[in-house]
Amino acid sequence: MMNLTEKSAENVEYMVDQIKEKLRMLNFGAIKSTHFNEDMYEELKDIYEHVMKKQSFSPNEMQAIAEELGNLRKA
Repeated sequence: MMNLTEKSAENVEYMVDQIKEKLRMLNFGAIKSTHFNEDMYEELKDIYEHVMKKQSFSPNEMQAIAEELGNLRKA
């Protein structure tokens, strides 16, 4: 289990990969861990925790998660 209390590039990569794996029905090819920086860490962690505790997602929920991730991307 990763220690996600530390802000690091490795943790960002881990969380993004886990979100993409759990939501594999969506095309997350455009979303890469390098698109996020540590300033957005807490927001990304919130999304990660939300995704990990749910068993399934409606299409609307997956769209909302994709939009949230898109909003967090580095400018």
